Amino acid sequence: MEFGKFGGQFVGGPVLDAVKDVEKAYDTYKHDEDFLNEFKFYLKNYANRPSLLYYAKNLTEHFGGAKIYLKREDLNHTGAHKINNVLGQALLAKRMGKKKLIAETGAGQHGVATATAAALFGMECEIHMGYVDVLKQSLNVYRMELLGAKVVAVHDGLKTLKEAVDSALVQWSKELDTTFYLLGSAVGPHPFPTMVRDFQKIIGEEIEQQIIEVEQKLPDYVIACVGGGSNAIGAFYQFIDQPSVKLIGVEAAGKGIDTKEHAATMTLGKEAVIHGMNTICLVEEDGEISPVYSISAGLDYPGVGPEHAYLKDINRVTYVSATDEEAVSAFELLSRLEGIIPAIESSHALVEAFKLAKTLDKDKIIVVNLSGRGDKDVKQVARYRNYELVD
Repeated sequence: MEFGKFGGQFVGGPVLDAVKDVEKAYDTYKHDEDFLNEFKFYLKNYANRPSLLYYAKNLTEHFGGAKIYLKREDLNHTGAHKINNVLGQALLAKRMGKKKLIAETGAGQHGVATATAAALFGMECEIHMGYVDVLKQSLNVYRMELLGAKVVAVHDGLKTLKEAVDSALVQWSKELDTTFYLLGSAVGPHPFPTMVRDFQKIIGEEIEQQIIEVEQKLPDYVIACVGGGSNAIGAFYQFIDQPSVKLIGVEAAGKGIDTKEHAATMTLGKEAVIHGMNTICLVEEDGEISPVYSISAGLDYPGVGPEHAYLKDINRVTYVSATDEEAVSAFELLSRLEGIIPAIESSHALVEAFKLAKTLDKDKIIVVNLSGRGDKDVKQVARYRNYELVD
């Protein structure tokens, strides 16, 4: 499936055959009532859905403008939206007779969720993670190993998410018959971007139902952070054909988009092929993929999901960016005012919500997808603020 000129299957050889097998299986099981009912069972009884839609009263009063609601994906089992997609893909892998799950991870939340599903369903698990991210997210590395996964630290290139994807793809190509690549974001060759979106769209479906129940109308804005883009496409998809709802994706400006240390793909990227898809990507003048940076290990990816590229192309979603400093400040403010410590990824979305809230009338409604919890980031933020930690 392609999203306008974006998407496709830019892989070859045995890997293309394996991708075609996944496509065929998903095309079958996405209409299978037993499969869908099992997926819904685990979303409810294991992942803890529906997730709460929380009215952030203190934040709302602090800014004095629009009402701010938080979609509490951080309350899901494993602490992020990642479990939604992982349960769906792991169930598909079981239907395909696979014995092992392999995945990449940046912030570690997808890795933890994949290891969790592997433990639940009795499968082997191998997680590839850039060494820089291993150091940032050592707690999640231990969680993955505690759950029985093998964690492979990747020392190539910048040692972050792109290299983790590269490494996992190479390893998958060596064991295609027994192993299922469980992609964590809405990226890669078809059917992965579509499949991930379909497993994550429960977020937006719940937002619509929940906000109508409490406010008797749709939100004016839905805001989510964007790296590869799985939490954002999950939050946005229900509203794409509802033009009254403005959709905003927030990516990582790092140390500033006027520097080389950012991951502002949608702001500064160009059309290119990466990881089996045609999309928008940060590239150098010679066509090589650009190095990227963010304080957030989950947003330091040089590309973006092809559906996001398409939604930007047709002007349905607005994409902006937030710096490290802005994200850390939002992280701190939500913690102080609401007693909720957000993931540093989600904090990028909060930045834009806070900017908007104080400019809008009090009858306007903003929903922020709080994609994960911030336990994993506390140590890193403390160091960013030069807080002296005793290990």
